[in-house]
Amino acid sequence: MNLDIQILGSSSKGNCYILRADEEILILEAGIHFKDVQQKLKFDFKNIVGCLVTHEHLDHSKSIKDFTKRSIDVYSHKDTFAILGIKSHRAKPIEALKEFIIGGFRILPFDTEHDAINPLGFLIAHKSFGKLLFVTDTHFVKYKFKDLDYLMIECNFSTEILTKRYENNEIGFTQMKRLVNSHFSLENVLEFLKANDTHKLKEIYLMHLSDKNSDAKLFKNAVQSLTGIVTNVC
Repeated sequence: MNLDIQILGSSSKGNCYILRADEEILILEAGIHFKDVQQKLKFDFKNIVGCLVTHEHLDHSKSIKDFTKRSIDVYSHKDTFAILGIKSHRAKPIEALKEFIIGGFRILPFDTEHDAINPLGFLIAHKSFGKLLFVTDTHFVKYKFKDLDYLMIECNFSTEILTKRYENNEIGFTQMKRLVNSHFSLENVLEFLKANDTHKLKEIYLMHLSDKNSDAKLFKNAVQSLTGIVTNVC
């Protein structure tokens, strides 16, 4: 098994992740400044096979045009490209539950639940590492998965922390409601893990933690205690 995961950004300020499998690089999300991607890759783009973008919110998509201008194919739903005004032959429209292949990566997009137009998650397979599930910015996942080797999953907030902040007038009802209806909580992550096949899982990555409604140590300990699997907080 040969997989290297690098975290370039994992918050409301910007999201971007790099998967390296054998000699290939797959980028997940384009939500940070492109110069930061350039520097991380030392301006060497020859092994990049593509970039996947889940939805149109700028913390996931703001550098799509920079990617396409550098001859990097970006894959997302056609409605995501439309709302962002992306018109390029490097913008590759994809649909939920229609599998496609980029280099040695086999990718199955699936629909998620977020306040965006046709947001997606991704089940990614490669002969060098098996299967990786990438799911972020959703309050619910209706699908179940088996034989996962790696899990990258949003763990945005704790219901307990969020409720206390609301009771202390530190967050308004509208903002609290949006979080609950569009992001994955610690409680949802734990239920998701209970409902899915985790017997092959090697590592879990908790992504997109809220600045004020999360607790990285608490989240890591809760997931590791439930699963016994190495858990990383991005």
